[in-house]
Amino acid sequence: MKTALSIAGSDCSGGAGIQADLKTMTVNGVYAMSVITALTAQNTTGVRAISEVSPDFLKQQMDAVFEDIRPDAVKIGMVSSEKLIEVIAERLRFYQAQNIVADPVMVATSGARLMQEGAVEILKRQILPMARVVTPNIPEAEILSGRTICNGQDMIEAARSISDRYGCAVLCKGGHSINDANDLLVDQGEIQWFCGKRIDNPNTHGTGCTLSSAIASNLAKGYDLSESVRLAKEYISGALGAMLDLGKGSGPMNHAFDLKGNYAEASASE
Repeated sequence: MKTALSIAGSDCSGGAGIQADLKTMTVNGVYAMSVITALTAQNTTGVRAISEVSPDFLKQQMDAVFEDIRPDAVKIGMVSSEKLIEVIAERLRFYQAQNIVADPVMVATSGARLMQEGAVEILKRQILPMARVVTPNIPEAEILSGRTICNGQDMIEAARSISDRYGCAVLCKGGHSINDANDLLVDQGEIQWFCGKRIDNPNTHGTGCTLSSAIASNLAKGYDLSESVRLAKEYISGALGAMLDLGKGSGPMNHAFDLKGNYAEASASE
């Protein structure tokens, strides 16, 4: 069985972060492992508090995983500080990790800032150059490229700029009022659009986590990047289309079943 590792923050509500990653990887047929960068107190309505792990404890987690069960793919999610990013980059280089999917989680859907400003620069210098693909949404792509994105052509220019600068493939996720959930992949100068139709589903907490984890799962199983993205997008559309809402109380939950009836984490390309 192929293996995948998620390096990210924990979400106590189960809708995003490590919890979403482990569910997604399991449903997509790989053995899922985790390295936790931070504990968060959050739910579908917002982030209340963040408590980071120490750099040494982060290193110990990574060593424990790689020395025993080597991952075939690595997904990197929320990492909020410079020191933690430096540890991740050093350990990934040391173990010569492959199939790295970097999801640059900078701001939560609720608007809460999840990454310190200095950490963004470290991420760009140390993580992106070793990534197989980086998966920014529109606001994140604007930060990484230094460009304003208002339409599809802007997406192409921003993604090309990021790819050329850091030597990694870029999946620029649509949505955010730019297009009808169409995602753009730029890989070694080649452009490929993955078209999707926006689904009117309020259950979108943790959507980026799910997409990047599905891509990592497919890379771990040996699919090339283009096919990995296509399968991940198909999986997410099926989960969203199921429209199952388990919300009770004030906030909508984002759980669903995939098209085969398996428990899955609903997602989208935002």
